[in-house]
Amino acid sequence: MSTRKRRRTPASDWNLPILTDWGLKPRQQRLLVIIASIAGVLVAAVTLTTVIAALGSDARSDTQQAAGLSPEGTRPEKFEGWASPKVFAPIAERAKDAQPVTAKELFAGKTLTGAHKVTLKLAEKSVDTDCSAALWGAELIAQVGDAGCSQAARAAYTSTDGRYLAQFTLLNLNDAKVAGELVESLKSLHRGGWVRPLAPFPPDAYTEGGAYALGHYVALVWLSRADGAEPSPRDDFANLALTVRAAEKPLFKRVVALTGAS
Repeated sequence: MSTRKRRRTPASDWNLPILTDWGLKPRQQRLLVIIASIAGVLVAAVTLTTVIAALGSDARSDTQQAAGLSPEGTRPEKFEGWASPKVFAPIAERAKDAQPVTAKELFAGKTLTGAHKVTLKLAEKSVDTDCSAALWGAELIAQVGDAGCSQAARAAYTSTDGRYLAQFTLLNLNDAKVAGELVESLKSLHRGGWVRPLAPFPPDAYTEGGAYALGHYVALVWLSRADGAEPSPRDDFANLALTVRAAEKPLFKRVVALTGAS
């Protein structure tokens, strides 16, 4: 009579010493390992999603910077710059025009009136001794700092008919040389750095800007329709710019005070 050998049961692959010590049977150990593996996959997926989202945010930020955008608004789509007129030669150096400008001096009038019945009403005003507070764009801020900017005066206006927005900014620099250099640089530099809006422009608004050297000062003008749309033939942005530039009048008074000319 032959005897059948009893086959030995193979050791389980799920007989892990540390889990056996905890009193878990092979089937329980297998279930625990499967659950842990699934949890690990989920954690990895969440982590990967977070990383991708962060990279996407950085990519959008880089794209915005490349397009000339900032958290504060957009750069001007159209820009022009002008050298200082000879009339401002007496204030070509801040050393000869040392008195700081004030909001009361520059923005005393509540309205500015131009041709064709354009009237701008003062909405906000500010004078910062830290010029970087009024600007964005690392290269622009660096150049303005090198130019010895001591003040950035800003005023925001709305037209009385509600159709237009305008901002006037005056930078107080060391001398006419650096003022002229800044205006020239801004012909391309405005794409990556500009003025911070004192009052918000509409999102994705079409805007136009200009820079004017005025002795040791630089005036920056920024214009937009209130609805953010591109100007139509009935929108005279040139006249709008002349209207907001009436804020420059106190600088002419400074020239008169130094020269005695009428």
